[in-house]
Amino acid sequence: MRAVLTWRDKAEQCIYDLAFKPDGTQLILAAGNRLLVYDTSDGTLLQPLKGHKDTVYCVAYAKDGKRFASGSADKSVIIWTSKLEGILKYTHNDSIQCVSYNPITHQLASCSSNDFGLWSPEQKSVSKNKSSSKITCCSWTNDGQYLALGMFNGIISIRNKNGEEKVKIERPGGSLSPIWSICWNPSREEHNDILAVADWGQKLSFYQLSGKQIGKDRSLNFDPCCISYFTKGEYILLGGSDKQVSLFTKDGVRLGTVGEQNSWVWTCKVKPDSNYVVVGCQDGTISFYQLIFSTVHGLYKDRYAYRDSMTDVIVQHLITEQKVRIKCKELVKKIAIYKNRLAIQLPEKILIYELYSDDSSDMHYRVKEKIVKKFECNLLVVCADHIILCQEKRLQCLSFRGVKEREWQMESLIRYIKVIGGPPGREGLLVGLKNGQILKIFVDNLFTIILLKQATAVRCLDMSASRNKVAVVDENDMCLVYDIHTKELLFQEPNANSVAWNTQCEDMLCFSGGGYLNIKASTFPVHQQKLQGFVVGYNGSKIFCLHVFSMSSVEVPQSAPMYQYLDRKMFKEAYQIACLGVTDTDWRELAMEALEGLEFETAKKAFTRVQDLRYLELINSIEERKKRGETNNELFLADVFSYQGKFHEAAKLYKRSGHENLALDMYTDLRMFEYAKDFLGSGDPKETKMLITKQADWARNINEPKAAVEMYMSAGEHVKAIEISGSHGWVDTLIDIARKLDKAKREPLLMCAQYFKKLDNPGYAAETYLKIGDLKSLVQLHVETQHWDEAFALGEKHPEFKDDIYVPYAQWLAEKDRFEEAQKAFHKAGRQGEAVRVLEQLTHNAVVESRFNDAAYYYWMLSMQCLDIAQDPAQKDAMLSKFHHFQHMAELYHGYHAIQRYTEEPFSFHLPETLFNISRFLLHSLTKNTPLGISKVNTLFTLAKQSKALGAYKLARHAYDKLQGLQIPAKFQKSIELGSLTIRSKPFHDSEELVPLCYRCSTNNPLLNNLGNVCINCRQPFVFSASSYEVLHLVEFYLEEGITDEEAVSLIDLEAPRHKRENKWQEITSNSSQTLRLDEAMDSMGDDDPFTAKLSFEQGGSEFVPVVVSRSVLRSMSRRDVLIKRWPPPLQWQYFRSLLPDASITTCPSCFQMFHSEDYELLVLQHTCCPYCRRRIDDTSP
Repeated sequence: MRAVLTWRDKAEQCIYDLAFKPDGTQLILAAGNRLLVYDTSDGTLLQPLKGHKDTVYCVAYAKDGKRFASGSADKSVIIWTSKLEGILKYTHNDSIQCVSYNPITHQLASCSSNDFGLWSPEQKSVSKNKSSSKITCCSWTNDGQYLALGMFNGIISIRNKNGEEKVKIERPGGSLSPIWSICWNPSREEHNDILAVADWGQKLSFYQLSGKQIGKDRSLNFDPCCISYFTKGEYILLGGSDKQVSLFTKDGVRLGTVGEQNSWVWTCKVKPDSNYVVVGCQDGTISFYQLIFSTVHGLYKDRYAYRDSMTDVIVQHLITEQKVRIKCKELVKKIAIYKNRLAIQLPEKILIYELYSDDSSDMHYRVKEKIVKKFECNLLVVCADHIILCQEKRLQCLSFRGVKEREWQMESLIRYIKVIGGPPGREGLLVGLKNGQILKIFVDNLFTIILLKQATAVRCLDMSASRNKVAVVDENDMCLVYDIHTKELLFQEPNANSVAWNTQCEDMLCFSGGGYLNIKASTFPVHQQKLQGFVVGYNGSKIFCLHVFSMSSVEVPQSAPMYQYLDRKMFKEAYQIACLGVTDTDWRELAMEALEGLEFETAKKAFTRVQDLRYLELINSIEERKKRGETNNELFLADVFSYQGKFHEAAKLYKRSGHENLALDMYTDLRMFEYAKDFLGSGDPKETKMLITKQADWARNINEPKAAVEMYMSAGEHVKAIEISGSHGWVDTLIDIARKLDKAKREPLLMCAQYFKKLDNPGYAAETYLKIGDLKSLVQLHVETQHWDEAFALGEKHPEFKDDIYVPYAQWLAEKDRFEEAQKAFHKAGRQGEAVRVLEQLTHNAVVESRFNDAAYYYWMLSMQCLDIAQDPAQKDAMLSKFHHFQHMAELYHGYHAIQRYTEEPFSFHLPETLFNISRFLLHSLTKNTPLGISKVNTLFTLAKQSKALGAYKLARHAYDKLQGLQIPAKFQKSIELGSLTIRSKPFHDSEELVPLCYRCSTNNPLLNNLGNVCINCRQPFVFSASSYEVLHLVEFYLEEGITDEEAVSLIDLEAPRHKRENKWQEITSNSSQTLRLDEAMDSMGDDDPFTAKLSFEQGGSEFVPVVVSRSVLRSMSRRDVLIKRWPPPLQWQYFRSLLPDASITTCPSCFQMFHSEDYELLVLQHTCCPYCRRRIDDTSP
């Protein structure tokens, strides 16, 4: 503890008393017959107060800070306001000796030589009580219930609030020991009220409220004039005839001197809630000091010892968080700890403690030795049998009996010293000097060893676990790491204030500085994270950090350095790091990487840690094969890849290592016959035949006629395949067969056509007739069955049949009173160009007039016209390009219609979430050119407002920033400027509830996606609801090559069997009773969903990897889980799988836009048609 003088002033008269304003801003002094008011911050005299006619002896401030009181030799008491105005004056019969405010009721006690008075603002008169002796001092208890009075005759009288005496304390000294100052301990933590008493018998004593003395009298050797507590009661200030202020503990142990003066100290007080002390003297000197309490502590590995309350030592176990307190009852000057030793330096002696046992968690210390001798030292270090004293340039080694055994004289000041271990009595010390030298000293050796010399002064040192490297922090905040043997500087890092090596890993160290913790492994780049304080130790994954006065252990995952080693294929080093503490995911990644790197020993340890028996069995089998002499690493790696599900990579490695049969076995065991065929390619026909045989056997064993049909087709047995398909009614399979057959094979094709007619599928029958070439019969079939689309398609290709098609079609439409559709149909008959031009003009007019809903509808109609025209092969590419463009434009204008209504109309018709989703959809779609009529400002403005309202503050901030770079209309100017300012007060993150989820890879996507409306991870395009624009829980999948739409639909319609619960009642009849029993049985079935397995992917780059499904996956799907966009040719159908089947989705059969079913039903009820394509609800046509 040291006292620093902040300011000093000199008054003309003696300072008898002083009081602080409770907030600490002002100081009131009693000087002569005036009160002096000072500013405590700089010692400025604010104002002298004149009101008394004689010397002012006492002053006191009320706890609420509203008023203070002064008492004088003129027998009067004056009440002053906090504005320094006198408001009340009353008198006693003799001079006023002391005043004190009740801390609770603000009742004022004023004491004179022969009586004391009690005054409160509620009372008009002062109630006075006689005293048997002159009252010299007074003090209220914390709860304001009792008032203690100190008498000149040595008696202490404790009165209640009414002035009635409750306790009388008669002291042994009597009138020879006048009570000169008393004060109650203000601490709320004490169980009892404790009264500190200073008398002119030169004693300091402590009493309970009951009058019982606490401990013995403490001799002072001077006459005390004033006593006061710190705000929390932890320390006592005492001043008097020794011309200085002394600091004591609350138990009366003297700690040191605050400030020496030139005359008697009559008053001293502590500024409220601070470490500032003011002293008033006989000669009028006013001194203002700041007390600075330094940190006294010591650390060894996981034990930390530090000083508490100046006289206690607390030893803390940083791992178990156990603490033990050692009470020394004297000022603790230095602390050192090493293994089972603890050294504590007191003013007149050094105590050496040891642990009771060798248990690493033992916290019980006992005194081993006492060195009763006064020492002066800067640093103290303890070893097993010695203590080391450091005083500037000199080091002294003393035995535990105080005998000096050795002394070293250094060239420069010692800045850092640390015990680095060694045998008892021969420990090594690491010493850093101001001149940059780093030394190693052994306790039993007079000679020092210079490890290295650097140019800058040493601040902090540490040596690695193997003693091969030393880390230094110099005065320039630079962390330098040297090789001790070669003296080579290995690396250096800036911004360091302390450094520590990992005690469990040779190549890892950490250093702190600039508010960051830096972890460095080997020569890899530094890994940073925020941390306040100084690093003092690094043990495994725990870092010990000292912040201000508290030591804490921080658990730091070692994932970052582990991955740094993995990137360089340093598997053993990565395993060592992982052992310090990483997550299970990190362990699995290490295991996989080591396995792929064929580092089986490390992989085995890592898989053992995560308890993965599958991979442990694989490693054991590979090790057994290696023992038998196998050395083909590619074959081992192929086995690893096949276990990991990387079947294609495994097949390539099998082929490269000359084991194609293993690849075929793998594919056939997994029922991946298509991949097996691709692997064989144009290889040996015998192999192909064998593969088909295996496939057929498998199909027969599991009773799968569909698979049998496929195999018959691949074997060329078309008639058998058609018979099986026809008998089972598999129309999709039949049409697939018919499409695959050559037109020259009339017999099987005619069989297909007959089955189509029989199964009421004239469309497929028509396709088959078309393939044979009987066009006349085909036209008649279409007209009879009223399949007009097929008829029109045929008429386009063969104009000679147009009259046979359009005349009956027009008549049919006229009979149905559908004249508009008839007109459209005639458009299809050959006037498409004119129809498109008219629609384009209508669209342009709708955009110019801001009728964006109509514009969206017209663009959709245009797209459908283009799709019709695209059936002409000559115009297919151009028309399909236009179709996609117009579809995109229709989606943009359909969404922007809501934005335009929100920004232009006074009331919003959409929910905030809908507007938020639409504006995000538009921004992601408007990556290049902005279409006519669509305002980017309106879109960003809507996004900003709705993001802010919904808690997406980061996105709102981005939108407002984007708006700053655009030309903003005047009507939005103020709103945007205000929003830009207010969003700064919000946290810089988005609400997690708003984050869109990719239903394919379950990745949370950012609200602002640079890739547009696709997943940032798997690149899967999002499917949006056309009403709320939420991301629908759909994943688009594609059919494997060779599967037609019709076959796919038929496979999906099959639906694999589900869990079924069968309830069977069994009747049991006996002679006397009849019983019914219910037997329940659950069909067992695997829970695995083949489609979900397809969702996994290996993302090698930025390319989108679509979900491609085989027939077996299609067969496993439920029809209610699959949505199909049945686009007319030449477009392919689109398939979507719902991942949340219970949440229903509706697809408009006309425009194929998708909606939440509840939203769609509500919108259809409102508009009596589809909100997108305006298809009426009573329209049953597709």
